[in-house]
Amino acid sequence: MGRRRPGARRGGSHRPGGRGAPRHRSPTLTGTLRVTKPGMATVETPEGSFRVARRGLREAMNGDEVTVSVFPDRRGERVALVQGVITRSQATFLGRFEQAGPLGAVVPLDARLGRDFFVVPEDGSPARLGVGEGDVVVARIAEYPTRNSAAVVTIERRVGSSGELDLNMESVIASFGLATEFPPAALAQAEGIHAGVEEALRRDPTRRDLRSLRCVTIDPTDARDFDDAVFATRLSGGGFELWVHIADVTHYVGWDSPIDNEAKRRTCSAYLADRVLPMLPERLCNDVCSLRPNEDRLAMSVRIELDAAGNLTSAEAMASAIRSAARLDYDTVDVLLAGHADASVLHGDPADAQALEEALRTLDRIRGLRERIRRGRGSIDFDTVEPRVTLDEKGHPTGVAVRTRTRATGLVEEAMLLANESVARMLADREVLCAYRVHERPSPDDLRATVRPLMELGLIEGNAQRDALIAGEPEAIAAVLDAARGTSGEYLASALLLRAQKRAVYLPTNQGHYALGAQAYCHFTSPIRRYPDELAHRALKALLAGALGSKEQRQIAGQLPQLCATCSRMERAADGAARASQHIKMAELYAGRVGEAFSGVVCGCERFGLFVMLDETCAEGLLPTRALGGEWLAYDEDRMTLTGEESGRVWGLGTRVRVVVAETDIPRGRIDFALADARDAAR
Repeated sequence: MGRRRPGARRGGSHRPGGRGAPRHRSPTLTGTLRVTKPGMATVETPEGSFRVARRGLREAMNGDEVTVSVFPDRRGERVALVQGVITRSQATFLGRFEQAGPLGAVVPLDARLGRDFFVVPEDGSPARLGVGEGDVVVARIAEYPTRNSAAVVTIERRVGSSGELDLNMESVIASFGLATEFPPAALAQAEGIHAGVEEALRRDPTRRDLRSLRCVTIDPTDARDFDDAVFATRLSGGGFELWVHIADVTHYVGWDSPIDNEAKRRTCSAYLADRVLPMLPERLCNDVCSLRPNEDRLAMSVRIELDAAGNLTSAEAMASAIRSAARLDYDTVDVLLAGHADASVLHGDPADAQALEEALRTLDRIRGLRERIRRGRGSIDFDTVEPRVTLDEKGHPTGVAVRTRTRATGLVEEAMLLANESVARMLADREVLCAYRVHERPSPDDLRATVRPLMELGLIEGNAQRDALIAGEPEAIAAVLDAARGTSGEYLASALLLRAQKRAVYLPTNQGHYALGAQAYCHFTSPIRRYPDELAHRALKALLAGALGSKEQRQIAGQLPQLCATCSRMERAADGAARASQHIKMAELYAGRVGEAFSGVVCGCERFGLFVMLDETCAEGLLPTRALGGEWLAYDEDRMTLTGEESGRVWGLGTRVRVVVAETDIPRGRIDFALADARDAAR
């Protein structure tokens, strides 16, 4: 008999579906497994997506191509049970090495893997690589787990010690499946790329030389990749001319080249609390493609004309060469627009500074007009706050910067919305296949769930307004947001209604964008950090060149459904990782403030407690029911309240509280509160 592997079981059988698993299952389906957290997964099949039954994963891992049977569970929901693995998706992973007697063990930093992997005693890789207890390593899977034995790995590379790495952040990266290193072929291709503006102008007579036109980039102060540049002037007839220039990434990145294939895999850049995981190699995103000031760059430009009221009258797209006059940041532009600084903060040359100030004030005027137009056609603007933890050079939290929409961010946003919508219309009018950004109307059931808490906040009056909200009428949603503006329930109302919205996705055909009130929409303005924008650039170039039937366009069309699905999925992963990284750093910040008191507002309610958002930093934490006193608390799911059965005190959305930080769980990004005044708990 062969040696029994670690964790092998003797005899017997195990039915992953539990006692309720059926004796006769439906015919098997083939699909891709997506694990969201340990023990929770879905399988994507041509017949649809199905939740995997409890204990139904068996030996399968995230990303594997599997066969499943689908059957109804006790509640009638169709769920899947993994029958076998066809193709493994993962060959290596990042993990923490531990010694387990004669065996070595590697605990994955990706919590979705849900199991430990073992290094057999005769494997000399740990000793050869100098791996010690607690070190982070790259492990290569030698034997995958089966129903009767555990998985076996060998150590491929030592990454570093737990003291050298931020393991909490590394776990986030691993758990959301984000890539950290580029393949050698992609890096080699990037190193051979140069701006080559003059050569591009010589080779392509249709590319417009716009270097004599002024334009500027406006970004956050810490930005390093500059996707877009803008400029605006008033026309003699009272209208406006708006130029939007976007980095021409696809000029340098050929379809199916090493960089392109890696970008297809990543699909977007991930902006974590302590680092950026870019979609493109640094050579491109921070140099060749970045629209840096006073440097010639290739771009895709859109010239837009608006009438005096801000209505779109014409739009023209072209390949171009540009030269940004200045790199501005949001803070500087906001100070200028508010009248707290003069034009000298924009540029050293007085004439240039004056021209830039006039352009910024024109852009701000366009912003106001476009916001009014979008509102009139049913666009919904959600008021959100974005707390971002500030870090020192070693990655330790020092404070929180709360980002909100300002005039500066708004003028850039409106220019980008105009460019995106203009390009989408050009493509949709010709029925060009592309990665369109599609947002569906929210379901009545999801909106109905917001009615009671919004009524508790005093933001809905009468049955007519309630019915219009449930029907998803944009005017009704906007009316609630307007009523909430400036009140303690402003961000709560926005969060409730935003949560009720369907998530926008990428689809190969245009189906409109509900929240923007746009008949056609695509992402075009950020090709350095989003792959759908590159697809829009390729489609637009083919349209302008009359090459929609080219070999490249046929290949893209064949892959487009899968590319759209992957882009939508990876966008969710990048967003989730960004949130998780901020939660970890926020918990790390408040770990040093245990016992301190803060004011906040209840922003969520569950049976187990209240979620409180602090006024100072917008940090969120849990105030558990045990901290609300000893009385029994009745939970009302519709109203989202907890009510003391003896005292009658109601805790719900918008309730003002003063809390102290009780404890933090940094790896999980959790902050727990207690009431600051013991008398509140007693009441």
